[in-house]
This record gives sequence, structure tokens and C-alpha cells, in this order.
Amino acid sequence: MGTTASLRGSDLRDLAMGLRGELLLPDAPRYDSARRVWNGMYDKRPAVIARCASAADAMRVVDFARAHQLLTAVRAGGHSVSGKSTCDGGLVIDMSPMQGVRVDPRRRIARVEGGALLQHLDRETSAFGLVTTAGTVSHTGAAGLTLGGGLGRVGRRFGLACDNLRSVDVVTADGRLLTASKDEHADLFWGLRGGGGNFGVAASFEYDLHPMDSTTLGGAIGWPIAQARDVLSFYADFSMSAPDELNLDMAMVATPEGLRIVLEVCWSADLARGERVVEPIRALGKPAFDNIAPMKYLELQSASDRRLAHGIRFYGKSGFITELTARNIEQLVDVFAAAPPGSFSIVIQQSGGAIGRKPISATAFPNRGANYWLMLSKSWTDPTQDGPRIETLRAAWKALEPVTDGLYVNAITDDERARVPINYGNNYPRLQQLKRKYDPNNQFRLNANVLPA
Repeated sequence: MGTTASLRGSDLRDLAMGLRGELLLPDAPRYDSARRVWNGMYDKRPAVIARCASAADAMRVVDFARAHQLLTAVRAGGHSVSGKSTCDGGLVIDMSPMQGVRVDPRRRIARVEGGALLQHLDRETSAFGLVTTAGTVSHTGAAGLTLGGGLGRVGRRFGLACDNLRSVDVVTADGRLLTASKDEHADLFWGLRGGGGNFGVAASFEYDLHPMDSTTLGGAIGWPIAQARDVLSFYADFSMSAPDELNLDMAMVATPEGLRIVLEVCWSADLARGERVVEPIRALGKPAFDNIAPMKYLELQSASDRRLAHGIRFYGKSGFITELTARNIEQLVDVFAAAPPGSFSIVIQQSGGAIGRKPISATAFPNRGANYWLMLSKSWTDPTQDGPRIETLRAAWKALEPVTDGLYVNAITDDERARVPINYGNNYPRLQQLKRKYDPNNQFRLNANVLPA
């Protein structure tokens, strides 16, 4: 099941005639642009790209893929770090034409189509003084982020993106369109919140929204890398007692001015109180720069967009951390200092807060007990650097992986099949049962794959 196949022209014509969207074959003028994904390391050539304009399109395409036993990839924003939103010789179900977002400000609900990006969601909700958790890079697809859990700058206050779901309309492997919510197909709804793309093609989502001012206290403050131990020790203590309204993401990076340790701040509540809360951060050591100031949430949400633009070549390794101990801090600093400058960045994204207060069994997302997500990553543009960049980063990760526990399925870069069951822990058998029920032949396997029970 799920192979490269020879397709008859008559079958393809029949499929194309049944779609509101367009069907692209390799000789189509728009094929090359449509097959490209965010991570430039993956230059794959699908046999067919079906650009869906509706849930009905997705149903027809899933039926076609199943009937012809085609290897199937699903694309929303195309942001899969491991390139699994495309494939060679198979079928890509491309939801990116479906980007509608409709906000109901009275009920505080957003209905979002399966191809919408985070920037579409944030722009619509912010116009009404509302928000839901939506990642940290605004050209990411909302679908992929949410199905894998969905960390974000307001996650500590409002929970993961998947915690804010009210319902998902999903096309399952048998071509049915099901609405999954706490009242309908509740078992599937549980699995969609953290189980990734294992159970079908998400055609639309409904999110709960929360009141939040469109202006936050945000920005970054940085110190020379020589102060890294002091800054990380402060961060370890300060972040553990920080209010839920404060999100603090740490990074050790190479900049044109030299190596820096940088703290990005997002305070999402009253600005005057926020100024008081961040005072100890500004008083720490001797900062090389400090641009923390009132700024639009939309501006903060797009701050990394250019650095992580479409077409870059990207690789990373990551895992969750419960606490930053003195030993962990020494390891982080030593690994960063031992590598040639610019080999990679070390990023620590804060978790905890509302994320950690939800029981592990409440959704498929298993990493509730972590207070941080750690990632070593590097982006570049020269294809000849792929091998050296990846090997350097893998070697560094070997020293840090033992301090982590579990993985973020939205950031898998290698074949992590062996780690997926370990990551989900006690939630994995339940996911396997769901897989057997909704996708017994593993049609949707280009993801952090759960094997059917």
C-alpha cells in the first residue's frame, strides 16, 4: 500500500473533472512551483499534485489514492521539517488553496480552512482583539502545527494550539468526511490533538479564542556569549516562577557582532505590569542590546519569518527538558563553545504554564511535564554544505540528547520511527487502536508514524 504507480490518462482525466481545484502533472506549467516545500533540502517530484479547493475535493483525492495504492503526502503550509509534505512518485494532497479564516467575535470562535497559514489566523483574530496559540513562524501551516500539538508564544497562558480546538473536519482513509469533537467521534478528536497527520486530511478547524490586546511587550535582549552561564542560570530560576502571561525563549546564536545569548520576550497582558515583571531581566549582567518594547503581536509573530524563509536548507535535532539544572547548563554552554562559530544555534523554547496543567491523557500530546523544548538547528543555502552541516549538528546532539525526554513531532528531521512509541508513552497503544480504526492500511504514513495495532 502506498507505492509509486503508473496511472492511466483516463483515470487522471476523470479525477481532474471531478475536482473544483486543479490537478497538476509533471508537464504542467505550475508543477515546479507547486511541488516546492519550505525546506529546500527536499527537491522531490510527485507523480500527481492535487490542489484541493474544498473538502469534497479532498474526499475524491483520498479515494483516488486508496484505489490506486499511491504513496500519499499531505501538504498545508509545506513546512514539514523532514520534507514529509511531499514525496517522489506518489500523490500530494495540497490543501494550500483553502486558506479561509472566519472569526465569530461574539462566540469567540475561529473557523479555519485546512490550508491556512498562522499569519492568516493571527491577522483575522487580532482585528477583534482575540487570539489563540499559533506557533512562532507566521508562514507555517495551521494544520500541521495544530495536529502535532502546537507550541507558541501565548501557549503558557492559553495552552497548546491543539488544546484550543473545538472540532476538526477530517477526511479519513476511507474517503469519509467526519467532524471530530468532544461530542462526535470523540476518540478521533483525542488522537488529532497531538497525533499528527496519522488519521487523515484536515479540511477545517474550529478554535476557541481568547481576549488579548493586539499590543504586547515584546522583543529581544542579548548578552555576549561570555555571560552565557550567568544568563542561563538566571533563566532557569526566573522562568520557572514566571507568570503564565510571560513567554521567554532563549537562544545561543552567531550574529554579525559575534556570539550572543539572546532572550526573546513576549508579555501578553497589561503593559505596565509587564514592564515591572521584566525589570530583573534588563538588570542582568551587561546586555549588548535591548529592544524590548511595546509592539504589535503580529510583528512579534513574524519576527523569524525572514531568517526562516521558504527555500532555505534546514536541519535540527530536538527534545523536551523538564528542568535546566546546573549540569545541563554546563553541557549546553560547552557544546556551543566547542563547535566552530556558526555551526548551529541552540534554542530553548519555554513551555509549562497552562500546557503542563492539562493531564497527559487528555489529548494525544504527551509532553505535558516538560518546561522547555530544546532544539539545535542550522539553516544554510549552499547544497554542498548539506553533509558537513548535518554531521556537525548530529555530533553535537549526541552530547545533549541524554538530557532530553521525548520529541516534538512537528520538528522531526530524521527517520524517528523507533522514538515515536517511546515519545507517546502510555498514549501510544490508544493511538495504535485509533490508527487501526481510521487508517488500517497506513495510507497516511508520511508523518511521525503510528503503526496500526
